Amino acid sequence: MKIWVDADACPKVIKEMLFRAAGREKIETIFVANQWLRLPESAFIRFVQVEQGPDIADDKIADDCAAGDLIITADIPLAVRIVAKGALGLDPRGKIYDESNIGQISDMRDFMDTLRNDGIQTGGPKNFSARDGEKFANQLNKLITGH
Repeated sequence: MKIWVDADACPKVIKEMLFRAAGREKIETIFVANQWLRLPESAFIRFVQVEQGPDIADDKIADDCAAGDLIITADIPLAVRIVAKGALGLDPRGKIYDESNIGQISDMRDFMDTLRNDGIQTGGPKNFSARDGEKFANQLNKLITGH
C-alpha cells in the first residue's frame, strides 16, 4: 500500500498528519503537486512535482496509483478514476471514496455543477474545522492499520 496525496489543495494540518503516519507506519507517501512543497526528510516521504495546468497532478496520481493504494483528495473526478483502479480515496474531511459510494457522490457533484452553471447559488464548502481533522485522522488510522 502506498499513500498518494493530491497536495496542491490539501490542508496543512492533514499534510502534517500524513508526515507522522508515514514514519510511524513505514508507508511510502507520495505528495504530488504543481508547486514546490517543503517536506520533512524521511525515507517514507516523497515529492513529485508536475507541470502547471489543470488536472496534471490528478493525471499523475490516477496513472501511477495501484489497487490497494490510498489516495488523499477532495477531487471527485480523481476519486472516480482511482476507485475504478481498485484504490481507495479519503477526503481531507474524513469521507471515504470507494466502490459502494463513488457513483452517488459523483452524480451529486455533477448535479450541483449543473445548478451552478444554470446560475443557481449553491454555496461553497464550509471552512475546514478541527472536527474535520479528527474525522480524517480516525479514518486514516482505520485504513492504514486495517491494511
